[in-house]
Amino acid sequence: MNIKLKLSLIAVVITCSGWGFFGHETINRLSVFTLPPEMTVFYKKNIHYIVEASVYPDQRRYAVAEEGPRHYIDLDDYGESAGHLPERWNDAVEKLGKDSLMAHGIVPWHTHRMFLQLREAFMFGDPRRILRVSSELGHYVADAHVPLHTTSNHNGQKTDQHGIHGLWESRLPELFSGDYDFFVGRATYVPDVQKAMWEVVKQSHACVDSVLAFERELSKKEMSRKYAFETRAKQTVKVYSLRYSKMYHTMLRGMVERRMRSSIRMVGNLWYTAWVDAGQPDLKKLIDYEPTDMELKQRREDLETWKLQNFTVRDH
Repeated sequence: MNIKLKLSLIAVVITCSGWGFFGHETINRLSVFTLPPEMTVFYKKNIHYIVEASVYPDQRRYAVAEEGPRHYIDLDDYGESAGHLPERWNDAVEKLGKDSLMAHGIVPWHTHRMFLQLREAFMFGDPRRILRVSSELGHYVADAHVPLHTTSNHNGQKTDQHGIHGLWESRLPELFSGDYDFFVGRATYVPDVQKAMWEVVKQSHACVDSVLAFERELSKKEMSRKYAFETRAKQTVKVYSLRYSKMYHTMLRGMVERRMRSSIRMVGNLWYTAWVDAGQPDLKKLIDYEPTDMELKQRREDLETWKLQNFTVRDH
């Protein structure tokens, strides 16, 4: 068999969900260092899990039917009404219906739901749940920062740009993030998490035209040098060439770095905000602590009491 044919049979163009494993792990890891000392002591102790679990939501996508829509929202499907979608989940369900929302993606609403779960985990004082929800919240927040997660043309399939998904959010960070400035400062409190996440989605969507147009322009000029082959884990893989990736990265003028920086900042902000809203519990006590079933039962009862006393509209 011809060697080129052999290569083509086993080659695959890299396509990843979200930022890819590398991107998600990097974002979660660096978000830990935005936290105040009162939180850092707990998160640093468990940073290996925070990083490892950052990709769990992607691993569930083919096993859990409802998982996929949590990672994106196809704003272009809503046309001119996209700018008037209800920010609150209950309002959106009432207006459009849950099935319709799920069909077009729910990432801005789901991130808020995860934020509320993290706040409750802090109130419970449950270290395992704090770590799990923190890690997965980080994943969804990061996905909301990806332009191609806000359009139905998520992999360029509508414009003959198949593979652009993996190029923008996996190949480019892997190649060039070593030169990025990831110092984003300390986490700050977010007064309205739902509104903040909608702003993230809108900023991401504003980048879509550039993401597609620049790659389409470059592809016309560099088609013959667009791809290369690399060996990964004893497998020959078809990838975007270094030359092509570098040219595209230059055309984007720092867009990938800005979206990664914003992701890191927002993940840290939401972890911090959930902790503050939960009353700033002492996380040092949780480092080596596992609550009993009886304690968890009592905390559930305490939480329900707290909800009745402190119910606010921002929860919905």
